[in-house]
Amino acid sequence: MVTQHHSSALSAPAVPAAYPMAKPGYGKRSTPGQQARTRDDFSLLPTRERYVAGFVDHLPDGAAMSIKQLAKQLPLYGQQAISTALNALSVAGHLRRVRCAVGAGDETRWAFRTFWSRTARDNEWWTTYLATETATRSAGSPPPAPAPVAVPQQRTAPEATPEPAPAPEEPAPATTPTTPTAPAARPAAHSPAYLALAELGRKDIRLALSADDCAALEPQAAEWLARGVTTDYLIAALTAGLPAQVDCPPRFIGRRLTDKIPPQLPTTPSPSASADTAAPRLLMECTDCGRPGQPEALPDGLCRPCRAAHTAGGRPSPDPTEIAAVKAHMANLRTLLKPV
Repeated sequence: MVTQHHSSALSAPAVPAAYPMAKPGYGKRSTPGQQARTRDDFSLLPTRERYVAGFVDHLPDGAAMSIKQLAKQLPLYGQQAISTALNALSVAGHLRRVRCAVGAGDETRWAFRTFWSRTARDNEWWTTYLATETATRSAGSPPPAPAPVAVPQQRTAPEATPEPAPAPEEPAPATTPTTPTAPAARPAAHSPAYLALAELGRKDIRLALSADDCAALEPQAAEWLARGVTTDYLIAALTAGLPAQVDCPPRFIGRRLTDKIPPQLPTTPSPSASADTAAPRLLMECTDCGRPGQPEALPDGLCRPCRAAHTAGGRPSPDPTEIAAVKAHMANLRTLLKPV
C-alpha cells in the first residue's frame, strides 16, 4: 500500500526549450484518458520520485527518455538515482518501457519507447492498453501518402479554321509517293532462362553455348526458375565443380539441368511467413534491466529478479534538504582540513 509523504518537495525544474528529442518513433508517448494536471499530482510518491515524475510529465511526446539524458537535466540526482526513481514510477503505474519492430525485411529494427501516464494505472490496464495498441502506432509507420488528385483534362481551344485556298485551274500531276524504308524488326526479348544460359560462357569459357544451344536448353532452365530459384543460383549451380575439360558443353549442361534440378516448393505460404507479415506487437521491457517479455510476465513493469530486488531494497528516498545539509557539512570539513 502506498503511503502519503508529507515532506516538502522541491518543484521540478522547467523543461528547457532545447531539450533533446528522440529519433522519430522513439522517446516518450503519452497514454490517453489521463486526468487534468493539478498541483497534487504524484503526492503519494516519495520526494525523489515526485521530483522526477513532475519533470517527465511536462516533457513533450517524442522527448528523449534515457537515464543519461534525464540526469543531465535534473541536477539533484545522478544516473543511479534516476534509474531507481524510474523503477519506482513503473511500480506505481505511471510508465512502461516497450520495444516494437519497425520496418520490414532486412531493414527491420527495434524502436524503444516509454509510455507515460500521469494517472497511476494498474497492471490490468497496462496489459489491455498495450494489447490493443494499433498496428500503425506500434510500428511507427508514417501515414499513407494522400491519393493523387485527378486533374481534369483541359480543353484546348479550337484551332482557327483556315480559309479554303482557291482551287487551282489545272490539277497538278500526281507524283508517286516515296515509300519510307521500314525499320528493321527488333529481335524478340529473350527470357531470363535464355539469358542465364548465354551468361555461362562469360563465367567460364568451358561452358560457352551457341544461340541454338541456348534455345534448346531454355525449357529446362525455365523449369528451374519456375521452382523459385534466381538466375544467379542457376548460374552458380551450373558452373560449380567443373571438370578440367568439357568436351560437349550443351550435353554437359543438359545433364546438370536434369540431375541438379531443385525441389518444388509449396505454393501455399507457410504459417511462419504469414506470422511475419502480421503487424508487430508491442513487447514490454523491464524498466530496470531491459529484459523483454509479454506484459503478463512483467507485472509492475519489472522482471522477477528486478522486482525482488526492488521489494527487498525499497527504502524511503532521502529528503533533498538532508542531502544539502550533508553536502554543506562535508564542505565545512574540507575547509577545516586545509592547511593554514
